[in-house]
Amino acid sequence: MARDEKLKERWGILVEKLSDQFADGEDLDLDGIIYLIGVQELGQLHREFKKDEKLDLMHIAICRLLEPYGYYEFDYYDDEGWPHYKMKEQLPSLKAGEQSVLMKEAIVSYFLVSEYIK
Repeated sequence: MARDEKLKERWGILVEKLSDQFADGEDLDLDGIIYLIGVQELGQLHREFKKDEKLDLMHIAICRLLEPYGYYEFDYYDDEGWPHYKMKEQLPSLKAGEQSVLMKEAIVSYFLVSEYIK
């Protein structure tokens, strides 16, 4: 099976599983999944987040997802338990579709490593 087809298949399985678990079966979009990863990485699962904190959670997720690609490196946890990353390499200029594929690939990899999907 071609790499793109495998990614598409795994992405579909992941969206379905996460949507069933966290969105009452309504399909989560890419941003929703990134937000969930941010909450998971922060580890403060049962609390409400303000609008600016939600953006911070998405930033945490993006840094964590792109860490294996060499773009970010974990730096430290602050006094409130929020992880901080430092940029190691500037992200290349990508078209919107290419950004989407990179993030989906990173997300699928994240959930494969955690064995949430196979």
